[in-house]
Amino acid sequence: MNIKDKGINTKLIHAGGFKDPLGSATTPIYQSSTFSFESADHGARCFAGESDGYIYTRIGNPTIGELEKSVAELENGYNGIATSSGMGAITTVYMYYLGAGSHMVSHNAVYGPARGVMESLFSKFGVEYSYVDTTDLDQVRAAIKPNTKLIYTETPANPTIGITDIKALAEIAHEHNIPLVVDNTFCSPYLQRPLDLGADMVVHSMTKFINGHADIVAGMIVTKTEEDYKGIRPVMANMGCNMDPHQAFMTRRGLKTLGIRIDRAQKNAIKVADYLDKHPKIEWIMYPGLASHPQHELVAEQMDGPGAMMSFGVKGGYEAGKKMMDHVELALLAVSLGGIETLIQHPASMTHSKLSPEAKMQAGISDELVRLSIGIEDVDDIIADLEQALAHV
Repeated sequence: MNIKDKGINTKLIHAGGFKDPLGSATTPIYQSSTFSFESADHGARCFAGESDGYIYTRIGNPTIGELEKSVAELENGYNGIATSSGMGAITTVYMYYLGAGSHMVSHNAVYGPARGVMESLFSKFGVEYSYVDTTDLDQVRAAIKPNTKLIYTETPANPTIGITDIKALAEIAHEHNIPLVVDNTFCSPYLQRPLDLGADMVVHSMTKFINGHADIVAGMIVTKTEEDYKGIRPVMANMGCNMDPHQAFMTRRGLKTLGIRIDRAQKNAIKVADYLDKHPKIEWIMYPGLASHPQHELVAEQMDGPGAMMSFGVKGGYEAGKKMMDHVELALLAVSLGGIETLIQHPASMTHSKLSPEAKMQAGISDELVRLSIGIEDVDDIIADLEQALAHV
């Protein structure tokens, strides 16, 4: 079956194309560390890359491979590389593109650990970096240096929900022969496909929307070209941040319901955002579905919906926001996002706590910022929970 001309929800279920020889309706869990060869010559061909046979699960595995192909087909990429976590995917990308003396331009509000690993580890090996607001393309242009080897962004940004123009950013990157990598975690391929807009590579924390059930940790890299795929896959295998077969099985199962989960969560989010936007105790709100969002028109151009993520500030600052978060009952006070349950957290003291006060200020991560990931509960119950929590402020 040619999956390319099918609808997105059909692709979510049937992408990957794995056919079990025993007729299993789902891809089995190949819980094996190693695989036997038909002959010595077959083994040699596998190691030489001349055969599609499997060698060792750190290098490749049928269960993992089906997930990789599935996500790549959804992103319209060449192939995927699954990792043990989202940070495994991000670190593999950094290792592939960057070396001593090289420079990276990235979003100043990118996922906290993605910035933290650069500032605390890669800097020790002579990698330079500039963090700017990539929603402002002039800042990107000004940050590019002769040794810039990578532009890395996340859109929508975590946790400020700023939207970067992927197509325009890709044009700037390619004018300077620099690859563009986009973290597509907040949208998933259901709402946004950066490779179609000019990006060279996409990364995901599949822990979030793709799996969607808060029961595994996983990452994915999708390349646009065969050349990049063959170049970056050994980096992942050599670092040993490969996925586990059971992890892959669980993630592929979650992927099948991505569409109906996002549709429900997004529908809820639109109503929650409208409620918060009108609430007298809310100072401000950032949600791509509101006309007040500074990149609202861009959202309509490059995304298939506003998604289920938002941030807002409670009047009274951090202490007021803390009091609100301490009184939620339905929402979980927890990090992560994109699950079936509504989650609320405080980035300045949690996910982005390792950033300096100056870096937080530059990135727009204020002390009063509260991040909300809307789940698929009944929306009236979500709003009622926020209402009673805000009553304590």
